[in-house]
Amino acid sequence: MDIVDTFFNLAVLRDSLPLLLMGLGTTLGLGLTSIALGLLGGLAIALARLYGPRPLTWLAVAYIDLFRAIPILVLLIITYYALPFVGIRLSPFAAATTALSMVSASYAAEIFRAGIQAVPRGQFEASQALGFRSWWMMIDIILPQAVRIVIPPLTSNCINVMKDTALASVVAMPDLLKQATQAQALAANPTPLIGAAAIYILLLLPLVRAVGTLENHLAKGRR
Repeated sequence: MDIVDTFFNLAVLRDSLPLLLMGLGTTLGLGLTSIALGLLGGLAIALARLYGPRPLTWLAVAYIDLFRAIPILVLLIITYYALPFVGIRLSPFAAATTALSMVSASYAAEIFRAGIQAVPRGQFEASQALGFRSWWMMIDIILPQAVRIVIPPLTSNCINVMKDTALASVVAMPDLLKQATQAQALAANPTPLIGAAAIYILLLLPLVRAVGTLENHLAKGRR
């Protein structure tokens, strides 16, 4: 059997395609849910770190440092296999979403913090002079400018979350990689894994290119 029949067997790929597409749907659901929760959580943590009372600031810093340091694979194992010992039992989807969104939030928090701090100080002073309350100033004036600044790094973080969904297979999550592994076992051929890799590339490559295009566009807009 040559390399083509072993890794690029079209008949095997055709037979495994339904499984791969099922896994793709699960991967998209997991990734989009984790990204949304991570962005919301990250924004809340960033605001707590910047403007919360001192104990809340310390907690936010501790959260960011801890979850940026812990490997996602370790966190997946803890949320799915260890939490049942303390009475918390999560489904594979809930465990994977929890782990991915918690790590994503820690990175998003630092991105949002940097974006808010990059807004010129005069914007804060002008908003206060116009009588804006703190929260309305943040919502109407500061955050729209901060989000414009942080779109490229946030997009990169979202791409990383989508890639990290491949680790969800360790908690029996029927994602794209898990389905490809099962298809490989059924066919006794690694072609489904190559097919899964191709799907990941087709899914993520346009996003990677979009980040570069967006960075160039925003850079021109700031000139």
